[in-house]
Amino acid sequence: MNKSFDQIIELAKSTLKMEADSVSNLQNYINTDFAACVKLIYESKGRVMVTGIGKSAIIAQKIVATFNSTGTPAVFMHAADAIHGDLGALQQDDIVICISKSGNTPEIKVLVPLLKTGGNSLIALVGNTESYLARQSDYILNSTVEKEACPNNLAPTSSTTAQLAMGDALAVCLLDYRGFSSKDFAKFHPGGSLGKKLYLRVAAISDQNQKPQVKPGDSIKSVILEISSKRLGAAAVIDNGELVGVITDGDLRRMLEKTDSIADLKASDIMNKNPKRIEGQELAVNAMLLLEQNNITQLIVVDNGKYQGFIHLHDLLKEGIV
Repeated sequence: MNKSFDQIIELAKSTLKMEADSVSNLQNYINTDFAACVKLIYESKGRVMVTGIGKSAIIAQKIVATFNSTGTPAVFMHAADAIHGDLGALQQDDIVICISKSGNTPEIKVLVPLLKTGGNSLIALVGNTESYLARQSDYILNSTVEKEACPNNLAPTSSTTAQLAMGDALAVCLLDYRGFSSKDFAKFHPGGSLGKKLYLRVAAISDQNQKPQVKPGDSIKSVILEISSKRLGAAAVIDNGELVGVITDGDLRRMLEKTDSIADLKASDIMNKNPKRIEGQELAVNAMLLLEQNNITQLIVVDNGKYQGFIHLHDLLKEGIV
């Protein structure tokens, strides 16, 4: 069947609206059971084991990932694998969240009695509150949807989106309950650009660079050679161990525009006496903000006012600090 662009666009929009409405409607199902689940998980000495079958199993994996990254220890267990040996991973203090739209699948009916035998608390994240799973659970997180976004009302679409959103709501409430901070988040996300913004310090980057420097009385030729050899586009001017200024490529260009002879000029004649600087223990993301605010490409790095080197815009971009 040939579809026009307008028909495709209209179907996509209606799909998104239907899923958005399904998620919005979940607000009506946030009740004392939900709050009790948050408190139960927070006070638990064990982990949260999240299980499901089919598409719900995929949603379970995402919820587990979100839990782990926000301070709630969690593991995934596929419902089908659970009844073939993986149930041995379940520990005494663990809490189980079982995800299912119908709550009546054969695997769920086999698994639930086994879970209850171990005495673990069972939370049903379910779209049918009259189902076998719901009746057997200690708590119910209602993820009922009116219909799937699939035109045939068959493919899991609105239902899995609702499951995912309910899992996010649970994770966010737990995060807030724990007082989970940006520092905690950085500890669990050290490899990504987001984590780097929260933990990477200026000194960790600048220490990898060379430290171009000249004296106030050095010739312009010496300044040019120092800047060129160190390839950072600038050099610090140091007098008796003290930082007294900076000379950049831009300063050299402006000097050449104003004078025909550089033979008698010294570093002190063209240096900027009040360069932008940043402490080495500052976050790298703050260095990026300072560069952007001042429309410059490098900062002098200091430690209690003492010259330590440079950090360049390219260094920050290379680290993914944007």
